[in-house]
Amino acid sequence: MNMQFRWYGEDDPVSLAYIRQIPGMKGIVSAIYDVPAGDLWPEERIAHVKAQIERHELAFEVVESLPVHEDIKLGRPKRDVYIKHYQENIRRLAKHGVKVICYNSCLSSIGHEPNSTFHWLIDQRPLPIFSIN
Repeated sequence: MNMQFRWYGEDDPVSLAYIRQIPGMKGIVSAIYDVPAGDLWPEERIAHVKAQIERHELAFEVVESLPVHEDIKLGRPKRDVYIKHYQENIRRLAKHGVKVICYNSCLSSIGHEPNSTFHWLIDQRPLPIFSIN
């Protein structure tokens, strides 16, 4: 098992130094929390988060959430632009070593239970982790 801990960035009251002290801790699950859904995550921001984490001898291989813009979910006219941004964000994360992107969904309108959580692997295979049934 590869133990990882969620970290909300520099403003998180639980510092990386404290997380590093947890026995068996190998990595951090985090994200770029202040970029609006649909926007591109700046590579320098991804690199900065990764560098902060690695300074504490932890890995950054899991992103907690890469938000999906509402225009994609609802099939609006600008969805293709946001799909391209989403694809580019996946490429940028992969370039910096991210292997797993978590996606929290509420898909009750299309036959899934609310609050299901899936991890989307970089090769686009869904891996169900938790489901409330």
